[in-house]
Amino acid sequence: MAILPIIETPDARLKQISAPVETVTDAHRTLIADMFETMYDAPGIGLAAIQVGVAERILVIDLQREADDTPEDADPDKIVRVKEPRVFINPEIIWESDELSVYQEGCLSVPEMYADVQRPAEIQVKWLDEQGKAHDEKLDGLLATCLQHEMDHLNGVLFIDHLSKLKRDMLLKKLEKLRRSGRAA
Repeated sequence: MAILPIIETPDARLKQISAPVETVTDAHRTLIADMFETMYDAPGIGLAAIQVGVAERILVIDLQREADDTPEDADPDKIVRVKEPRVFINPEIIWESDELSVYQEGCLSVPEMYADVQRPAEIQVKWLDEQGKAHDEKLDGLLATCLQHEMDHLNGVLFIDHLSKLKRDMLLKKLEKLRRSGRAA
């Protein structure tokens, strides 16, 4: 496994539409393992293949949670996390609720920037896993939001594209200022 470089805005590759995976191969499974390692190292909860320079419809998500026996006053650096890795190949939303939810989103390709984004609260999704097995499931909460965020990457859309031009421009100026100061990659 390897930690891959994460592409950041304004790299034009992030605006590319990713191609469907025809057949899931060992090369895809290696990429998926590398994507998880990269995401955990960043750290993040989701990563699309295009963010590491591969324009294929593959994404990984792990919302992780604290172990059930973690004391409330635990040192943040020593909190045990339960990993729940999920792989989505060729994900497709086949239904979405009229009800919307708002989450403060961030992105590894737009480092240290966060904004509220409104998305459907529930979605029905079909996809393939890393073995090529088909799945169809209704998702809600943070998983639904994260999946929609990562699926946007597959279509060349960043979370900041859901913001007003004014808010997007403000975030991009703030990011550029952080980069100039050396505090952002």
